[in-house]
Amino acid sequence: MISGFSWLRWSGIIFKEFIQLKRDRLTFAMVVGIPIMQLTLFGYAINSDPKNLPSAALIADHGPFGRAVLQGLDNSDYFRIVREISDAADADRLLAEGDVQFVVTIPGDFDRKLARGERPALFIEADATDPSATGNALAAVAGIVRASLARDLQGTLGRLAPLSDPVDIRVHRRYNPEGVTSFNIVPGLIGTILTMTMILLTGLAMTRERERGTFENLLATPALPIEVMTGKIVPYILIGLIQVSLLIAAAYFIFNVPMVGSLALLYLSVLIFIAANLTLGITFSSIARNQLQAMQMTFFFFLPSILLSGFMFPFRGMPQWAQWVGSIFPLTHFLRIVRGIMLKGNTFAELWPNLWPILAFISVVIALGLLVYRKTLD
Repeated sequence: MISGFSWLRWSGIIFKEFIQLKRDRLTFAMVVGIPIMQLTLFGYAINSDPKNLPSAALIADHGPFGRAVLQGLDNSDYFRIVREISDAADADRLLAEGDVQFVVTIPGDFDRKLARGERPALFIEADATDPSATGNALAAVAGIVRASLARDLQGTLGRLAPLSDPVDIRVHRRYNPEGVTSFNIVPGLIGTILTMTMILLTGLAMTRERERGTFENLLATPALPIEVMTGKIVPYILIGLIQVSLLIAAAYFIFNVPMVGSLALLYLSVLIFIAANLTLGITFSSIARNQLQAMQMTFFFFLPSILLSGFMFPFRGMPQWAQWVGSIFPLTHFLRIVRGIMLKGNTFAELWPNLWPILAFISVVIALGLLVYRKTLD
C-alpha cells in the first residue's frame, strides 16, 4: 500500500527527468536554442522601419537643384542611390527584378521650372509589393526635399522658401497602387503554408516507419537510398499541388489578389519549391530517431525561415548579416518569385536569380540526406 507523499520518491522522479533530458540532446538544444534565437532575431534582425533602401536615379536635368535633391535623398536614412540609369526601360527592369526599391526621376525642365517658381515635378516610382517596406520612406520624401533645397532657395529665389512644397512630388506605387496588405500577405502565405506542411509531413515519414517497426521491410529490400528518399517524396508532391491550387483560388476569388503573370510558370516554381521542402523533410526524417525529434527539427527550421524571409517583416529592414542568413532559406526566394509572378508578371528570366538558389539548396540537402542515411536500425 502506497503511503502519503514522499519527498524521496518525488526527488527521484525529478532526477530521472533530468537524466532523460540530458540524453535527449535535441530537446535540450531546442529548450536553450529557441529562446536565444527569438531574442537575437527580434532584438537585432527584425526592423519594421527599413532604412538605406536601394534606389536608382533617372536624371534628365543635371542642374544644381536636381543634384541637390538626389544628394539629399542619398544622405537621408531611407534612400541609398546605388546606380544611375538611362531610360524608363531600365527602371522597369530593376523594379521588376527587385534590384531596387525606388526609382527617382528628375525631369528635363526641373531646374528651369523651380527657378520660375512653377513647382516642378519630382517622380518617384516605388516597388509597393510590400507596402510596409516603402511607407515610411515615401512619407519622409517631402521633408527631405525641402531640407535639400533650403540652401539654394536664397537671394532671388528666396521667394520660394516660404512654400511648404517647392516641388510637386508624384509617387507611383507600382504593382500595388492602393497599398493593399493582402496583396503582399496572401501570396506569402502560399510559401509559408507549404514550408510548414511539406517539411512536417515528410519529416515524420521515416521516423513513423521506425516507431511502427515497418522500417525493417525497407531494410530488407534492395532499394537504394536515393530510391527510398525519392519514393517517399513523390506522393507528397501531389498533396502540395492540391494545397497550392486551393490557396491560389482563394487568393484570386476571395482576396482579389491579381494574377498578372503566367499560371504555368507559377506552378513550375511551386514544384521546385515543394521539392526543396520535401528533400529537407526527408533529411530531417533520416536524422531524427523518433517523430518528436522530427517535429522539433521542423519547428527549429521553420521559425527563422518565416522571420528572416521577408514574410512578416521587410527583408531590407534587417541588418546585412541577417539578410545573408535569410538568403539561405528557400522561402526567402520563393516569396519574391510568387509575388513577382502574381503582382509584377515576371518572366522566367526575371525569376531565375531566385530560382537557382532553391535548386542549389535542393542539391545540398539531397547530398546531406544521402550522407546521413544509414541502412541499419542502429
